[in-house]
Amino acid sequence: MTVLVVVHHPRDWPFEIAGTRVVTAREYLSDPTYSESQSARVLNLCRTDRYQGRGYYVSLLAEARGHRPLPEVKTLGDLQSSESPERLMPASFVEQMQRALALHTEPSLALDAFFGRDPRRRHDALAQQLFGTLRLPLVRAHFHRAGGTWTLRELSLLGINEVADESRTLIAEAARDYVTRSNRLRGKPPATGKASVAILYDDDEPQPPSNPEAIAKLCAAARTLGMRAEVIGRDDIDRLSRFDGLFIRDTTNVNHYTYQFARRAATDGLVVVDDPESILKCTNKVYLNELLSRHKVPVPKTLMVHRDNVEQIIPLLGLPCILKQPDSAFSLGVAKVETPEAVRAACARLFEKSDLVVAQEWLPTAFDWRVGVYDRRPLYVCKYFMAPGHWQVVKREPGRTLEGSTQALSVGEAPEIVVRTAVRAANLIGDGLYGVDLKQDGRQCYVMEVNDNPNLDAHSEDGVLKDALYREVMGVFLRRIQERRATAA
Repeated sequence: MTVLVVVHHPRDWPFEIAGTRVVTAREYLSDPTYSESQSARVLNLCRTDRYQGRGYYVSLLAEARGHRPLPEVKTLGDLQSSESPERLMPASFVEQMQRALALHTEPSLALDAFFGRDPRRRHDALAQQLFGTLRLPLVRAHFHRAGGTWTLRELSLLGINEVADESRTLIAEAARDYVTRSNRLRGKPPATGKASVAILYDDDEPQPPSNPEAIAKLCAAARTLGMRAEVIGRDDIDRLSRFDGLFIRDTTNVNHYTYQFARRAATDGLVVVDDPESILKCTNKVYLNELLSRHKVPVPKTLMVHRDNVEQIIPLLGLPCILKQPDSAFSLGVAKVETPEAVRAACARLFEKSDLVVAQEWLPTAFDWRVGVYDRRPLYVCKYFMAPGHWQVVKREPGRTLEGSTQALSVGEAPEIVVRTAVRAANLIGDGLYGVDLKQDGRQCYVMEVNDNPNLDAHSEDGVLKDALYREVMGVFLRRIQERRATAA
């Protein structure tokens, strides 16, 4: 298996390691050679601490391409969302930290861990456990002591260009060792007891994925199935271990408390929807486009735009076209541009938040198809009509928001190509609950987005199945909880 060592500049990695190839981040992100490669590992030695920075996208697209990146995007998301990095570590690390630093006389310590090795050779065991848990190739851990107890206060992700020259030989040696091994972490099995599901919901969320009546119907469906369901809020993360499952009914994002809940629940062995990997994958359109294109799922003509190829947008896509912030949602961060000046202005604005922008051809339609896919099967189908006088489903004006109407259909009423394409796209993400948005142009169907936490609203998505929709959702939770218990037993 080829190992790609990704750096910002070739001079950052002058080493030769059998079976590896040095690639710049720009090459990896834009050269089709790497998007078409079927099997590879990626050692991402760029700085990855900036969300949507170039190093972040290297790991993101590596996962979309099946390239097994180090570090993994979910770890980067964990570090972005966690208030304390120590919460990401197992109890064994905390115990080892106290023993390893017991004789350290200073009140603080900065420890470098390069592929699990301490360049000073003082705390190799601690550095190895950091690497074994988080899989961060180059990291600096900051420890502090208060009242005789040490805490892991901060983790700083490093790029190879930030490491002293005398340490790079050690990094190369450690990288050689890493190429031949792969460690996997597993979550704890769920506890036994009556099947219970926590439903994470925020009454103050302006556009929640479920309205209050739908939340009540989910709880009623759980009771019908002999389960216990309880609505919890953003301050209840420490209660998760009391449940067997977590159903997130709040708008998700990586830099958001919902991701912290998903990660904590997954670590504790709960059945989680939306699971953290689905959140990571669905909230970034760069990843989605790479994944769908690689598996030949039809998408609109698309260009990944960086600061050096803005002038390619109009020749490739024409005008008008659509520009998207990679983690845009609910029609926010999406612009329809109709002139060259508008293209440049919109790109400049979007580049302030991300190193990459998604540009797509404009496909005008009266409505978007939405197919709800759950447990790898179609659950419901809706037509989402455009807001009156607007090109999107949602139109925002000062002081108000307008939405187009929704028409629910049975799965059998929808065109087969729409349902088949949606299921195929969703199954590339996982087996959770997804809302696939598609546009139909004659016999061709294009996937616009795959959304985690899709809407399940009373009097909308449940227009055909009614209460059976909620029983189906909670029934999958029950089956998965029972399967986990049987496996643990």
